[in-house]
Amino acid sequence: MSAAKQLPAPMAVADFLAWNAPDDRWELIEGVPRAMAPAAMQHGAILGEVGRLLGNHLAETRPSCRLVIEPGVQPRVRADLNVRVPDLGITCRPWEPQERLMLWPLVLVEILLPSNAAETWANVWSYTTIPDVREILVLHTAEIHADLLRRLDDGAWPDNALMLGTGDAVELRSIAFAAPLAAFYRTA
Repeated sequence: MSAAKQLPAPMAVADFLAWNAPDDRWELIEGVPRAMAPAAMQHGAILGEVGRLLGNHLAETRPSCRLVIEPGVQPRVRADLNVRVPDLGITCRPWEPQERLMLWPLVLVEILLPSNAAETWANVWSYTTIPDVREILVLHTAEIHADLLRRLDDGAWPDNALMLGTGDAVELRSIAFAAPLAAFYRTA
């Protein structure tokens, strides 16, 4: 009988951040590096619009806040083995230019493709463990539709996301932002 296949030891976050990956699009999931495929055109178009709308809003109303495309964030559960990469993050805390992780994300945005729905929702649930996160917006690519999770006043998360459709507005209270959901899909 052959010996069982030996799995490599989980990679710690510090090792992951120091690792010379073949390219820049990797996450660390339970200690295992996972490559991220290049974004589909529709995904990129939605991300561009979201970045433009939120970035312009922050520049005008909250210049101390920063919007970052694909920031690394570290969930608080099994933190030593996980670095997730949302599509977009906003922080209003100071940071050092050499930091590799967004330590205090306030708002996180994911763009969901039907082909990566399970992975996207696994990331969303891990984001809820990060104490500073107040809102998580999930934009769907298959239709003009979004799910918005907003932390409750007592610090808990709601049982269900607020579902938004074509005629609805996206309101991100933590940064005093509001815009029609359809604006995020202008070029998609």
